[in-house]
Amino acid sequence: MDYDVIYIGSGNAAWQGGRFLRKAGLKILIIEESLYGGTCANRGCNSKALVDAPYEIKALTDNFEGVGKSGDFKVNWPELMKYKQKRIAGMSVFLDNKFDEYDLDVAHGKGIILDEHTVKVGDKTFTTDKIVICTGLKPVIPDIKGKQYLHDSTDFLDIPDLPKHTIIIGAGFVGMEFASILAEAGLSADVIIRGDMALKYFHQPYVEKIIDILKQKGIRFHFNQNVCEITSSVDIKDPESKVLNVVQGMNNDEELRDPESKIDNRAYDDAFTVKCDSGLTLTGDYVIAAMGREPNVDGIGLENVGLTYTRNGIKVNGHLQTSVDNIYACGDVADTGIAKLVTVAIHQSKYLAKELLGEVSEITYPVIPAVAYTIPRIATVGVPVYIADKSDEYQVHHIRYGNSYSIEVKNDFTAEAKVVVDKDLQIVGAEIYAADAENVANMFAFIINKKITLEELDYMIYAFPSSSSVCLYKLHKIHYNL
Repeated sequence: MDYDVIYIGSGNAAWQGGRFLRKAGLKILIIEESLYGGTCANRGCNSKALVDAPYEIKALTDNFEGVGKSGDFKVNWPELMKYKQKRIAGMSVFLDNKFDEYDLDVAHGKGIILDEHTVKVGDKTFTTDKIVICTGLKPVIPDIKGKQYLHDSTDFLDIPDLPKHTIIIGAGFVGMEFASILAEAGLSADVIIRGDMALKYFHQPYVEKIIDILKQKGIRFHFNQNVCEITSSVDIKDPESKVLNVVQGMNNDEELRDPESKIDNRAYDDAFTVKCDSGLTLTGDYVIAAMGREPNVDGIGLENVGLTYTRNGIKVNGHLQTSVDNIYACGDVADTGIAKLVTVAIHQSKYLAKELLGEVSEITYPVIPAVAYTIPRIATVGVPVYIADKSDEYQVHHIRYGNSYSIEVKNDFTAEAKVVVDKDLQIVGAEIYAADAENVANMFAFIINKKITLEELDYMIYAFPSSSSVCLYKLHKIHYNL
């Protein structure tokens, strides 16, 4: 065999574990069709964090309106985008160097499984003892008339300037987080939701608070709507391409930003019309498909080894093993029933390295915090309130720590959490609504996973002022039954 393990994909699901296998003496090959590091490093988490941060700061400064704020904090998107592109451009190079440091072999191209022990990349074939599929997810593009006008999250995170009026189809992480950016930028948007709720995996009273804020800032929501067609005043150069050629009123000899680019990300005033089955018709400058993600497995040869998949991914057992004994799936592409987050992919990758070395049995998971990076943030960890409310085994305590400690949480009067405890008053879950909900969620994840008692929390001394300390202090009312 040429290799002990071949990873198809180079994201966190691959290299995080691959480095440990190499350290143990196994020969490893990582295959990547696009940029080293996958979606999170190049087109997802990092890009979103970079463009979101200034708008988060803008919202925080708004808390001091009338109590010390002087002037307005404005974000220059074109300059921000240049900065983002410069920072992100180095990620793939950085990881390529890391692969060299870890002595991981790499092959650039599309990895195609020919049989259980053979993978093809271009004109080369490689044999291996085991194959790990780590190809992640890709945005769902609905099969509707006019789908060529749709943009995805990658496009939006690389757009030279923000559209005046965006139409967002979907209200999950991507749709709601982008809506928050547009709202803080003072721009308008319409969000179309197929069902009757946004961010369905989060505490709905907190989601409704976010929606109310967004509505006040020019974002409109349309529930129970199904998009059936998109039309445009923009002519398409190639029906199979998203390159925009001529806009009504534009000089025909005006050149595209990049003629070789798949997408021309410029926005055009009222160029696009989105139609729904109900008769709802919306017109805007830019249309984003934010309808979730699906397995990125097209053309990788699953059929050659009898593997199938659903929208949830490739089915695996408790060892991340597919129905083919020596082929595994790891990260977002694996159907594990666990949240598809980069943190989970890292956990799975490290586990799989130990599994392949024979050091562990079935995979286990700690409680997993999830955060919607809206403005403000909302987070959930452990037993959710909607389950606790239906059971006699739990109690839910409402902690309005922002109202009591607004000075300590940077004049944020609204910060709060709902804490779930069991019959022994052990914390087992939390929902958080706050500007720094992600940090508070991590605190609760530690408390829950380590089973730290209220008595132990009460004994500890914390840094003050801080949002975590005041939130923890408010837990006294549970411990002392106040």
